[in-house]
Amino acid sequence: MTKKDNKRRIEYEFNKEEEKRKRRDRAPRAPREAVVEQEINENVIEGRNPVLEAFDSKITVEKILVSKGDSTGSVIKIISIAKEKGIPVIEVDRRKLDAIANSPHHQGVVAYITPYRYVELADILKIASDRNEKPFIMILDEIEDPHNLGSIIRTAELSGVHGVIIPKRRSVGVNSTVFKTSAGAVNHMAIAKVTNIPRIIDEMKEEGVFVYGADMKGDSYSYNTNFDGGVALVIGNEGKGLSRLVREKCDGIVSIPMVGKVNSLNASVAAGILMYEVMKSRISKVK
Repeated sequence: MTKKDNKRRIEYEFNKEEEKRKRRDRAPRAPREAVVEQEINENVIEGRNPVLEAFDSKITVEKILVSKGDSTGSVIKIISIAKEKGIPVIEVDRRKLDAIANSPHHQGVVAYITPYRYVELADILKIASDRNEKPFIMILDEIEDPHNLGSIIRTAELSGVHGVIIPKRRSVGVNSTVFKTSAGAVNHMAIAKVTNIPRIIDEMKEEGVFVYGADMKGDSYSYNTNFDGGVALVIGNEGKGLSRLVREKCDGIVSIPMVGKVNSLNASVAAGILMYEVMKSRISKVK
């Protein structure tokens, strides 16, 4: 083969591959499958410890599903307590539990419960009055992560909060993940689910509650803010922070001092720091 023939062959192979590439580019691409988000079922609790904690709470357990053939450890205890309380226990294939549970971490146990009983603002204020304490309330402005909600409820219960308020829309509700993350604190915390957060803030102000929003650009730092009297703390959405209307309704905006390179805190961590600032001021008054 001459050099001239070899050159023509190389050009031919190149053009052939180039034509193939163009045909591939012109071919219609298969549409991507739509990502379907699993709807959270608030009427189930999953996991061994959350189900055991539900027995000692005000929650009504309607029935329990356990993985077929799993009768070890705490599952035996769950079955025994359920029988004592007259709660039906049904053995099912593990694949059915996978389909019912909100996560794959159900540990072979799922309990159906009556829907969580949310309260009203008046109920939260009455709890404070019955304890002879000034109201201490958490307002969560569109918190979407159930782990954040569960963690906030857990800290709220430990720091003396009388109730937590969440919106009905664009917010996670009390579901199995919240139960598990709160380590049972949901059973001891009054939670209100309301239509309009700004309107609820107005109602609180009428009851003498001072409302503080949390934001990086606050009017003052949390450690030198006066948290005397009735207090409500507002924590904003994980990504967007406080919504405009809610921010405008707040009596004051407080920030948490930070000296690192990361310029924000996780919502549940920020909530915890602020709750303990309020609790600290109340404990110091008692002592």
